[in-house]
Amino acid sequence: MAAQPPKPVGERSMGSPQKAAREPARSPAWAPTQARTPGAALVGQRESPESGLQEHYSNLCMEKSQKINPFILRILQEVDEEIKKGLAAGITLNIAGNNRLVPVERITGEDFWILSRILKNCLYINGLDVGYNLLSDVGAYYAAKLVQKQLNLIYLNLMFNDIGPEGGELIAKVLHKNQTLKYLRMTGNKIENKGGMFFAAMLQINSSLEKLDLGDCDLEESTVHIGRMLKENHCLAVLHMCKHDIKSSGIQQLCDALYLNSSLRYLDVSCNKITHDGMVYLADVLKSNTTLEVIDLSFNRIENAGAKYLSETLTSHNRSLKALSVVSNNIEGEGLVALSQSMKTNLTFSHIYIWGNKFDEATCVAYSDLIQMGRLKPDNTDVEPFVVDGRVYLAEVSNGLKKHYYWTSTSGESYDHSSNAGFALVPVGQQP
Repeated sequence: MAAQPPKPVGERSMGSPQKAAREPARSPAWAPTQARTPGAALVGQRESPESGLQEHYSNLCMEKSQKINPFILRILQEVDEEIKKGLAAGITLNIAGNNRLVPVERITGEDFWILSRILKNCLYINGLDVGYNLLSDVGAYYAAKLVQKQLNLIYLNLMFNDIGPEGGELIAKVLHKNQTLKYLRMTGNKIENKGGMFFAAMLQINSSLEKLDLGDCDLEESTVHIGRMLKENHCLAVLHMCKHDIKSSGIQQLCDALYLNSSLRYLDVSCNKITHDGMVYLADVLKSNTTLEVIDLSFNRIENAGAKYLSETLTSHNRSLKALSVVSNNIEGEGLVALSQSMKTNLTFSHIYIWGNKFDEATCVAYSDLIQMGRLKPDNTDVEPFVVDGRVYLAEVSNGLKKHYYWTSTSGESYDHSSNAGFALVPVGQQP
């Protein structure tokens, strides 16, 4: 957890996060000291829409006695140059702290305080990526205020920022009334079950958020509350629930809700503890659900029995699912072959990812045949056939639903369709 700035002398304590949500105009106890300077000219420049973002940022840091972050300054300069070229609409401000191409000084809560003051009036910026920084709950407070005031913001990436349950609560509560944000990424912030409860409650009210990523947030068996949300919410299209400690009983609760949900198109339950028992419920709901297009079951343990349950439904009933990932699920040849046979009869089923399971010769031949006949395009799977001494084998290729989930490529297109097929199949808000 990043160190929080000291409480300013004489400033009153904020109290609970609930109070902060009710009184958005009052800064919390750990907010940066708002130093006052008599520089009327600086204030005039700050309010002027003609001044560039870089100049605006420098002047505001001077006015508030805040250290200038050179990384922010550099990114704002690049945006200013884009604006001068006439590219003044739909800009995503990328200040992610894991940028390996330029020198990075990670953004703190105090840095974000200044940045949010600038961005609240920048209506041509509709996306903000500040992932992999040091915002903590301080930055979450100002992120909530920004979402409240910047009504053009449709994409906000806060992943891995040391935001805890209180910060999560602030962000969730401000989304009760927000009608513009489409895609929120909270990945890797340890909001725990307490924070997760506020997001589940928010989604029963919010009617605009279409894509939510709560993966790796230290939530455990959250499916009871998420299930209730899915029964009420008819807007959310993408839900990431990786590393939620979901077991087969949890997937049953989700499936019970999916009978009543008609909006969810992409369900990510990777890296959980789902076994073949859970596939009974998923296979059954897929017989009637016509909305789900992408399911990520990677790194569970559905085994042969689970693969066969899915195969039977995809062969005989479902005609809406486009992509399925069963990477590293302890599936052997028989189950993998069954899934390959589904693709021969189900022409909607176009993407399948199987690496990390147990390939036998029949598996290798089956997927080689699909690729050779053109039924399975090479970009739509994570294996590639090759022949040695007359025998067919499968090699891994760098394709998947979300290969760049945690990292950004240093060369080439980071979010190409073959490596991040889930984002391409279900485009929502700001990519990825």
